Amino acid sequence: MAFLAFKYLLTAALVVLVSELAKRSDQLGALLASLPLVTILTLIWLQLEKQPASKIGNHAWYTFWYVLPTLPMFLLFPWLLARLGFWPALGASAVLTMLLFGVFAWLLRPFGVQLL
Repeated sequence: MAFLAFKYLLTAALVVLVSELAKRSDQLGALLASLPLVTILTLIWLQLEKQPASKIGNHAWYTFWYVLPTLPMFLLFPWLLARLGFWPALGASAVLTMLLFGVFAWLLRPFGVQLL
């Protein structure tokens, strides 16, 4: 139980650290947010919890494929933010990302990559 609490606290602290850093520096906040820190922590948690190497490897593999369709959101969101405001821009970006996930999964299926 203590390990689970530690896991939650460390992971939450990482999110708070990124948001606090972003308040002070756009570039440093974005740099820290762009690092795959959550994925690295997840890989560490899986290893410490004695998950099989195949499970840990699969997590990294699928993370790669899931990151790609999220990238256009980071270009669209600032553009929409200036025109629509925060919530509509965030909502439209989320919808776009979901659509791109579906399209991307469909495009990769013939190559043996099953995302959905």
